[in-house]
Amino acid sequence: MRNDEIWSHVDRKWIEENSGAVEKMEESSYRLLNAIVEKLDFNGIRTEREVLLGEPHIRILEDAEKEKVDAIIIGNRGFSKIKRFFLGSVAQRVISEAKCPVLVTHSETEY
Repeated sequence: MRNDEIWSHVDRKWIEENSGAVEKMEESSYRLLNAIVEKLDFNGIRTEREVLLGEPHIRILEDAEKEKVDAIIIGNRGFSKIKRFFLGSVAQRVISEAKCPVLVTHSETEY
């Protein structure tokens, strides 16, 4: 399983050595997010778009609690058991720690 303490040092070192990379990734993430939201039909549903930086499951849970959301909808890439063991699963962590219902959609699902 991923050791978050060790990886945070690796991640921080990479960010320090690649100044500007985080901003580029954030810009790219917003472009992708906007393209996805525009493609889907959210007629009558209020949507907000935000790119969160940090450990995914922690940021999702913190934001959900701060915003007092009714439910979390999260995608699942469908890692094999072996990959999930070594990499962990954001969806699994969110499911087990969320204080609200969580709906998981699989990556093979077409919208």
